[in-house]
Amino acid sequence: MSKLNVRLLTSVFFIRGCPVAYAMSASAGDFVTPGTSVVVDDGLILGEGVISTESGALASLSGKLVQENGVISIQISGSTANLPKIGDVVIGQVNRLNAKTAEIRILHIEDKEGGHRTIPALKLFADIYVTDFVDRYIPSAGDAMRSRDIVRAKITQFEPMLKATTREDSELGVLYAICPPCGEVLEKSDLLPDFNVSCPRCDYSGYRVLSSGFGHGYSIPDGSDVTSLNRPGERWSSEAEKILGHDGVRPYLSPLADFRRGINHEIPASVSKMRDNNRSGGNRSGRQRREMHKTTCTMCSTATQVPFKPTPGKPIRCRDCMNKVNDGTATKEELSAEREVLKSARAKSAEYSGVKLFVGSISWDANEDDLRKLFSTYGDLKEVHIAKDRETGKSRGFAFIKFSNLKEGQKAVKELNGFDFHGRKISVQESNESRGGSNQNRSRRKK
Repeated sequence: MSKLNVRLLTSVFFIRGCPVAYAMSASAGDFVTPGTSVVVDDGLILGEGVISTESGALASLSGKLVQENGVISIQISGSTANLPKIGDVVIGQVNRLNAKTAEIRILHIEDKEGGHRTIPALKLFADIYVTDFVDRYIPSAGDAMRSRDIVRAKITQFEPMLKATTREDSELGVLYAICPPCGEVLEKSDLLPDFNVSCPRCDYSGYRVLSSGFGHGYSIPDGSDVTSLNRPGERWSSEAEKILGHDGVRPYLSPLADFRRGINHEIPASVSKMRDNNRSGGNRSGRQRREMHKTTCTMCSTATQVPFKPTPGKPIRCRDCMNKVNDGTATKEELSAEREVLKSARAKSAEYSGVKLFVGSISWDANEDDLRKLFSTYGDLKEVHIAKDRETGKSRGFAFIKFSNLKEGQKAVKELNGFDFHGRKISVQESNESRGGSNQNRSRRKK
């Protein structure tokens, strides 16, 4: 039976918008990833996950290549997602770069006994710290990996976050990379002393933490080893340090990191002004920063600070307790204890915030000193005010008296309401100005 032999890919293919690497030819029973060349026996029909191109049959899914009833297709795993464990080797794509970290999206997990474990319908990300790239000083993550690079890495930590390394084994590292300026597939190179990859189309040269399988898909051909190009233990030359992370086009690192490399950046006037405002206590708009107030968390009683003046009886929580409430992880006991704290705080605040009394039916000859003398016997007074006519300046027959303490004011109401004062029985009650509760007693009395 004749076979359709498919040669290795010599150009970049895009499957579902993603570039795929050079791929090894695969037969039934092999694990494949998008872009892998597939050997198709004569007379077989292409099934799910296998597509036809000018270069032959290619896999468009990740999974096991199977041949049943004259159809060759890709069998993907069930809905149960596999989670990587410490020591598992994973294949992922560089998703994001920070100054000291490369974030990779895990595509699948290599089984220790052979084969692969897919992770369907699940987005898993792992961080590789710059010190875990290779046994060589790397200034920043962007100096050894770039976005969209395909890498093989080993999981070193699962909780609280996934961490991985490419340092422990020669098979770990970048499997596939494209040129940042033009998008061509990069090739290994030893033409320059500090760089190990170059672009066949443009003049780009750079450095990648290469796996021994670089340029061969996820498989490692016998005798393949390019890790010497990683130059472990070597220091960068001064010429390389000047352009690392820059590609000769634009800065990748911060101005501070560039300054350490001898690259100076002129600070814009707007940035300089903003920094001056920050040093003087202002913000970007030139306004003064909000004053921070020391307080206590109403849930856990720990000391904290808030950018507003706390209101007694209102919930004020530290960051941890706020997150627990927002996430719904706060227990009923904690919330119940907080309610009791707030209830007590409101009662205490009301007691010491004072109370305002309305005093009606006052004699015309009574003055504020007379009222102060009468009401001061029940406690400390903050205010004594007799309402007067704007035109004549004469008393309108009622007054307002404010006590510093709630209980003292309530005692005055109890004992002085109906009290004979300057020949008239005065009425004393708590004022409720928000609802105009005492305004009905404020009728103007004519002499």
